[in-house]
Amino acid sequence: MDEGVTVITNPTVSVRLTSTLSSFEVNRRFNRGITVAEFKSKLEMVVGTPASSMDLQLFSASDKFLQNMEDNEALLGSYPVDDDCRIHVIDISGAQTGEFSDVSKVEKYEIPDDVYEKRTESVRSFMKKKKVGQFNEDMMAQREAEKADREMEEKAAIEAIVVGNRCQVLVAGQPTKVGTVMFVGTADFKPGYWVGVKYDEPLGKNDGSVNGKQYFECLPNYGAFVKPLSVKVGDFPEEDYGLDEM
Repeated sequence: MDEGVTVITNPTVSVRLTSTLSSFEVNRRFNRGITVAEFKSKLEMVVGTPASSMDLQLFSASDKFLQNMEDNEALLGSYPVDDDCRIHVIDISGAQTGEFSDVSKVEKYEIPDDVYEKRTESVRSFMKKKKVGQFNEDMMAQREAEKADREMEEKAAIEAIVVGNRCQVLVAGQPTKVGTVMFVGTADFKPGYWVGVKYDEPLGKNDGSVNGKQYFECLPNYGAFVKPLSVKVGDFPEEDYGLDEM
């Protein structure tokens, strides 16, 4: 190298961090001028391993193993640590992978309902005092009345719909769709009355089946189930989409 030429190295480096205690990879930036011991102390909050229980392995940006980082007094920059390289933290304390992230091993406490009912500072107690939600008798009675009225309207509407009827489906926020009624009645997927329609175009969501149960048959994406009040039966001839042979 010519005399007088100075090589300036970026004082910080961005590295990828992995650990035997986690399946996640994180990216952090560190100063090359800190020692490996100082580097380990900074990793404690990242990987959850005490600095005294860490062994470090250095990998290239392409994940090729380079070397172990064994000298705690050496500077981080004395190792070939470049941007996007990976430093793997091996926990030698005996902890197992996922020990600190697997919540399935955490015992869950559920307070008995009668005990929760007696609490005076709970959400339920607040809702009772303010008569909010299910504890507002007038609102709940109004909802029940509206639900009963809607069910009566749906029942009246469905009595005028027969399998084989041509129909229009009018759903707020969606374009008008034309098709043929293929199913009328109740279904397993949701309560209430439903009308199964085979559309003239592939504007549906299924092939006449929901959750593995076949209610009627049609091509995929030609079938849909809608509420009776969204269906208008009438003389709606199938449109000519220009598909005739020429």
